[in-house]
Amino acid sequence: MSGPWISPAQRSGPDPRLRLFCFAHAGGGSAFFRPWREQVAQDVEVVSVVLPGRESRIRETAHTRMEPLIADLVEGLRPHLDAPYAFFGHSLGSVIAYEAARALRLRGEPGPEALVVSGRRAPHAPDRRPPVSQLGDDAFLAEMVRLGGTPPEIVRQREMVRFFLPFLRADFELNETYLPKAGGPALTCPVYAFTGDRDPLATPQEVGEWREVTSGHFRLRVFPGDHFYLKDSEEFLAALRGCLAPAHAGR
Repeated sequence: MSGPWISPAQRSGPDPRLRLFCFAHAGGGSAFFRPWREQVAQDVEVVSVVLPGRESRIRETAHTRMEPLIADLVEGLRPHLDAPYAFFGHSLGSVIAYEAARALRLRGEPGPEALVVSGRRAPHAPDRRPPVSQLGDDAFLAEMVRLGGTPPEIVRQREMVRFFLPFLRADFELNETYLPKAGGPALTCPVYAFTGDRDPLATPQEVGEWREVTSGHFRLRVFPGDHFYLKDSEEFLAALRGCLAPAHAGR
């Protein structure tokens, strides 16, 4: 399975019981999820969503507004919804996954079996931090290092900075300008919300407000760590496997 909106399947095999679409944080890509191919259930196919402006789509213009991104994304994902599926998103990826699930529901398409969100306040929760996408390069990069997603040694490599800075800024602008549309039906699938107990961007209370987006089951889990608490965390992966197990147990 391949296409412009997804990476090649990270787990091969016919007729997966569940397909897990993964949406990365701002500036993130498929490499973030690659280790999961050996760490998620054998009958779950892990695929990473590739946004315009990165990886195989580096020559495309990155989106800075949510509505046109979701319209294009839903069309791009439709051919790959031929198996039961779930959405996972971390940080910015959480609201992209959520809005994609809403759009599919509004269009009468089969929705995800589960939505798993991580490291991001609920869509309706106000942002308590000032915007950073329009800061000068040095201040913007310092903020990226502070959040823990960009190693200081990468920032010192000016050629690499010139390469990734435009789409990283675009992602932050996309996140900072996003407002959920009012109205429309709530999701009905289970929603599982995760965060780190020292995440400067998403407190447990803010992440707990995801319970408002679904009429289905909701669970909040708080793990030790910062915004990237999930990296190399077996505790997190065990919790993720637990979320996905009900979605594909009867398939």
